Amino acid sequence: MFAKLARTGVLVASIAIAGCNDSSMKDFAPEANKPLPDKILADMKAKGMVRTSSVMARIFKEEGKLEIWKAKTNGRYDMVASYDICKWSGKLGPKYTEGDRQAPEGFYTVRPSQMNPRSNYHLSFNIGFPNAYDRANGRTGQNLMVHGACSSSGCYSMTDAQIEQIYAFGRDAFQGGQTEFQVEAFPFRMTAANMARYRSDPNYEFWKMLKVGYDNFEITKVPPKVDVCEKRYVFNQVAPDGQTFDPTGPCPATTQPDSLKSAYNAYQSTYDAAFTGALKASVPPPRPTIAGIKEASIVSDWSKRRARGERVPIEPPSLNSNGTVTETARMGRIDSPAGRKMAALDAEKAAKQKAEEQRLAAIEAAKQAKEAAKAQALAEKEAAKAAKEAPAATATIAAPTEAAPEAETQAANADESRVTKLKNKLLGMFGG
Repeated sequence: MFAKLARTGVLVASIAIAGCNDSSMKDFAPEANKPLPDKILADMKAKGMVRTSSVMARIFKEEGKLEIWKAKTNGRYDMVASYDICKWSGKLGPKYTEGDRQAPEGFYTVRPSQMNPRSNYHLSFNIGFPNAYDRANGRTGQNLMVHGACSSSGCYSMTDAQIEQIYAFGRDAFQGGQTEFQVEAFPFRMTAANMARYRSDPNYEFWKMLKVGYDNFEITKVPPKVDVCEKRYVFNQVAPDGQTFDPTGPCPATTQPDSLKSAYNAYQSTYDAAFTGALKASVPPPRPTIAGIKEASIVSDWSKRRARGERVPIEPPSLNSNGTVTETARMGRIDSPAGRKMAALDAEKAAKQKAEEQRLAAIEAAKQAKEAAKAQALAEKEAAKAAKEAPAATATIAAPTEAAPEAETQAANADESRVTKLKNKLLGMFGG
């Protein structure tokens, strides 16, 4: 009924634009054969576990934890080790598309073929992204790993000492007959308080779906049986004989043991009360989360340009709640053959542009100098002409001034003659 937890493979990967480049160049990897420390073996024995018993892993992004759980002799699992994740890539929320630099969230399977003892990242295993759910929902990416070297581009990265132990847990379980183990990757511990904190997040419905699987494990302490139908996860469901789960097709009519249903309903009732109380409590603010496929596409484009060696902002862009995009001002370029080639091409292009600008500036300067010389010559010509015409103009203006006294004398004589004639006429009339 409950799936065995098997699947722990090392991811032999290459990031290209999404994932961790792991070309497996080492010929010998003694670190892959290191035994678990005596203290861990003693703890396992005290909890009723054997070295080769089945194993599973749980990852919590916000808390930065990777847990290893092993089966006890009674078939239930108990946590045997917890590690601080050195680095994980992206924000809270699932991986949508290749190049979005998101570390996956969901239920994944690791098989022996996914284990990589010759990883360029010390040791690694591929978590199995994309799974049936991811493919049904059109999510893309490859080479998503848990690995060492504390460096991540979409992966979960541990220190070398940590990955040696995590790898050993999977290796020993496979030696004991486990065929695959489960990796459950969550944004945070799916408590009522955390779910209340993120109730307005665009990824909330996806997280509610993951929480059903999380709750099933919390109740049973056995890795849940995971299937996908109608493009969603279903957990611990049994299909009728002859029917299967189609990731993109309708879910079949399923059944579940009554004991599990009763336990789940009781668990959910307690959770609902805690969730209601959490809505009124003072809690830390949510951490940044990815804003769906739109932001994933923006980051993916940034990754592609960076992989081509283009000069892009040092950090990937972020999509804000109002639809604007934030980019860091600091620019950079990936240090790779592609990056160096692009830098050389950019430098050559810049040199040509500068030379062309200088050529055009020289032409413009010569044109302006020629026009200035022409304007100066014209001004000198006009000045010479004006100087030549100046005496004649003076004479023309002075002539009327010299004739004016004569005209004034003539006018005065004419007035005097008229007065004399008038006087003589009056004397004649009155006999004077």
